[in-house]
Amino acid sequence: MEKIRIIGSHNLRLKGQVRISGAKNAVLPAIAATILTDEKVHLENVPLVKDVFTILTLMKELGADCHINRNSIFIRTKNICSDEASYELVRAMRASILVLGPLLARHGKAIVALPGGCAIGSRPIDLHIHGLEKLGASIKLEHGYINASAKKLHGAEIEFEKKTVGGTENLIMAASLTKGETILKNCSLEPEVTNLCELLIKMGAKIDGVGQETIRIKGVEELGRATHQIIPDRIEAGTFLIAGALTQGDITLTHIQPHHLDTLIEKLRYSGARIENLNPTTLRILGSEDIKPQDITTSPYPGFPTDMQAQFTVLMTQADGTSIITETIFDRRFSHINELLRLGANIEVSGDKAIVKGKSPLSGAEIIASDLRASASLILAGLIANGETTINDVEHLDRGYEKIEEKLKSLGAQIERLQG
Repeated sequence: MEKIRIIGSHNLRLKGQVRISGAKNAVLPAIAATILTDEKVHLENVPLVKDVFTILTLMKELGADCHINRNSIFIRTKNICSDEASYELVRAMRASILVLGPLLARHGKAIVALPGGCAIGSRPIDLHIHGLEKLGASIKLEHGYINASAKKLHGAEIEFEKKTVGGTENLIMAASLTKGETILKNCSLEPEVTNLCELLIKMGAKIDGVGQETIRIKGVEELGRATHQIIPDRIEAGTFLIAGALTQGDITLTHIQPHHLDTLIEKLRYSGARIENLNPTTLRILGSEDIKPQDITTSPYPGFPTDMQAQFTVLMTQADGTSIITETIFDRRFSHINELLRLGANIEVSGDKAIVKGKSPLSGAEIIASDLRASASLILAGLIANGETTINDVEHLDRGYEKIEEKLKSLGAQIERLQG
């Protein structure tokens, strides 16, 4: 097991420039979408993170030919040789469920393991299944697997009971090769959904309403080749913005899309940070010595992202006052708080709320990362905790952050990865 060791300090000031990688949550559905064509798809600005390698392993099992060149991937699934996504791979990465829609639409059959729960709470896939059934799929749940088949899918009008990013993506992909028109209502508005639609349109899909709650898809007979750039990772960008605010730093973030971060930027400015738009793809953050408390409530985009909740909680431990963090998306996303308490934070959890009392001087300790974003939050806490902090089980971190310790080191952090 690898560990991260940090020598932190209350006086740390991170300074410098960092390039933000492509978005993990955008590249995974984009890779799944390549199943829809037998021609080559070229994806650019791909983050080389663990989840990408996991889904590429799955793609190869399905019959895809995948080639990586730096941060570009070339994928061609000329023939589908398997219709099964095994539990071993789905367990490693829940986003494997995104192959369900494309496999069903092109191949007429898909067998995908049920993801089950995870460290941040249950994420049922009922909305995926109900939507595909309305498109004409026959679906059975047997022995822990989704067994789906369809001689020919047909268009339908589908309204999601609640916002679902993965469900929206799965249904858009399936509908792209479905006869007739499909109307999806109450779609998720996340930039990653928009990025997927833009790729599908380049491949020949007919999609109207991109970026809106109602999306219309007119199915086509086949899709073709395309070259497509993955959007910047707004969660990685947000993590570095908080690092700047937390350390009273001066950090410039390049290769980003600032409007994807509007809600977080607004909260950071209220908290006292100064944020400047240097150009359309570059932001500069200057942290303040006086961090003001802020209440946040997570909600679907464009609301405050659940994937930034843990990191913002760390910032509020250094605010001058009390903040209330309300988590509405996942039912078990406060696992990082017990570890923050070990570092000296003053936080109480009551149901879906965490009451954070600042300003708490943190001190180094040995702690455990329980999930991807918790890992990032504990690194942030370790940076400002006096002394040595060791974070165990950091394999979660590598699922979504590309070389985060190297980027932090370039900004002045004392951080290293340890083996065993």
